[in-house]
Amino acid sequence: MFGPTGGLGMNPSMDDMNLIQQAQRHQLVVSNLGEEIDLEIGPGDDDAAFANNSLIGGPPRDPSTGEHDETKHMVLVSDLPSEDQDMSKGQPVKRKKKVVKRWREEWADTYKWAYVDMKDGTARIFCSICREYGRKHRRNPYGNEGSRNMQMSALEEHNNSLLHKEALRLQTASKEKIVVDKPIYVKTLMSKSAGSIVEGALKRDPNEIEFVQSVQESVHALERVIAKNSHYVNIMERLLEPERMIVFRVPWIDDRGETHVNRGFRVQFNQALGPCRGGIRFHPSMNLSIAKFLGFQQTLKNALSPYKLGGASGGSDFDPKGKSDNEIMRFCQSFMNEMYRYMGPDKDLPSEEVGVGTREMGYLFGQYRRLAGQFQGSFTGPRIYWAASSLRTEASGYGVVYFARLMLADMNKEIKGLRCVVSGCGKIAMHVVEKLIACGAHPVTVSDSKGYLVDDDGFDYMKLAFLRDIKSQQRSLRDYSKTYARAKYFDELKPWNERCDVAFPCASQNEVDQTDAINLVNAGCRLLVEGSNMPCTAEAVDVFRKANVLIAPAIAAGAGGVAAGEIEVLRESNSMQWSAEDFESRLQEALKQTYEKALKAANDFGYQKESPEALLHGATIAAFLNIAQAMTDQGCV
Repeated sequence: MFGPTGGLGMNPSMDDMNLIQQAQRHQLVVSNLGEEIDLEIGPGDDDAAFANNSLIGGPPRDPSTGEHDETKHMVLVSDLPSEDQDMSKGQPVKRKKKVVKRWREEWADTYKWAYVDMKDGTARIFCSICREYGRKHRRNPYGNEGSRNMQMSALEEHNNSLLHKEALRLQTASKEKIVVDKPIYVKTLMSKSAGSIVEGALKRDPNEIEFVQSVQESVHALERVIAKNSHYVNIMERLLEPERMIVFRVPWIDDRGETHVNRGFRVQFNQALGPCRGGIRFHPSMNLSIAKFLGFQQTLKNALSPYKLGGASGGSDFDPKGKSDNEIMRFCQSFMNEMYRYMGPDKDLPSEEVGVGTREMGYLFGQYRRLAGQFQGSFTGPRIYWAASSLRTEASGYGVVYFARLMLADMNKEIKGLRCVVSGCGKIAMHVVEKLIACGAHPVTVSDSKGYLVDDDGFDYMKLAFLRDIKSQQRSLRDYSKTYARAKYFDELKPWNERCDVAFPCASQNEVDQTDAINLVNAGCRLLVEGSNMPCTAEAVDVFRKANVLIAPAIAAGAGGVAAGEIEVLRESNSMQWSAEDFESRLQEALKQTYEKALKAANDFGYQKESPEALLHGATIAAFLNIAQAMTDQGCV
């Protein structure tokens, strides 16, 4: 997908042949790099219609997908057949205009990051880095019209833009260090029976991108299991249809008395092993696809844990940022007015997720208690002094670090002294950093939606407390660098190009793409432990496999939260009082059992312990086999 492409000026009504001819006519010819640029202009360039045409592009398409039909609109200039190139000789003689400018050689390579596609019936050019279009994103960045000064101004604008710098960074990473082959799509790897499962999910839910991606990854991991026993095809098809999906309206009133309406979701995915447990997420991006993907991941995570639990997830597209406590309370109460019917210790108990902390869980539980007429303290997340365990909030983040230590121990290494990069700055990320400090590791980054912060001196407890103060006041991480001068904050970038030994993605799904994976490999990363659900794209996972980077999947590494919730239930039912040390000991034991179970399943199906796929596939296999046995025993229900 990193092949060089040429930017083209085109007419929306042209057919494929004219598209190729036009591509030749407007091809930029670079000669004597560093001295001058020859811009060859065909007759169409002087047309007013050409000058007014806007240029966009679409995402690049990979030929490996098998889509070679005539409907493709992307043209790679470097791949044009010689016959088509010969046809361009018949075009009218081109007039040549020379623009003298000393260019760096890398600037010409920037054009490899543009591609062409159709949008709204018009052939347009897109920049493959920033996905934007417009004058400064054209292959010929100084335009085909306007005065010399205008052309040079546009050139300088692009040359200094983030687009150019990012393109150079990507080009360097892919050209000089590690070159990734075309991504291996799950569809091309599957047997016919396994492929039919994904095909069925695509037909049923074609617009649910996140859910379909999680299905593809799981089915790919289960391919050897399905090949061994075709009975599992039917089980998987039933598993992929949630038992219950609840979508409802959530009206609430703000502090000014104005009425607002949001959409609520709860997907109770599977209860074959026991009552549901799963998070509630409040975020503007929340939709049914994300609720299903999170519910499916939670089902696998719970099945892999030492406890017999079903999986669920839900939330709302409500954004708690910038809302007052009273507004959040009113929203939570309205949300629970519908949800309480489906809640209960033997039905479904929610837990914290993105946008939902102890404050929100307290409001949700208060309304549930009022409506249900019972007190169920393991409604996980409320404050320590009236319900939750002493380490309930920390459990998910601590568990991620415990899991990393287990993996490193099998490699005869320890985490002490290792340089670690962490993404996110929420509950899990902060507790990952906290436990890394306690273990003697060297965490150097955190991130938010606007960029990332790096402190090469590493975080300590004092710096971590300062970071928490910044986030509690809803300030930018940039403020950290104003106090610690050696720290730097980078806008609109991710931390994955920082030198590291271990990476902990703890922000959101699909935060690590193929480019980020290349950067991590080049930065020295040899272990990636997933703190968030499905943080890596399929292409990124393929890069890690080829580079022999071990991956701890979220359904295994994130089992700390599951264990903490069930330890709470046991604690309350037995009226026991446990110290933080006792709780942490039980948490570590639960993570150890999860780790060993995943490795055993991987070994049973032929994955070597040292293989990058061992934990990734073994965790899914062990979880699925537990669920499949229960579903088989209970019949078609």
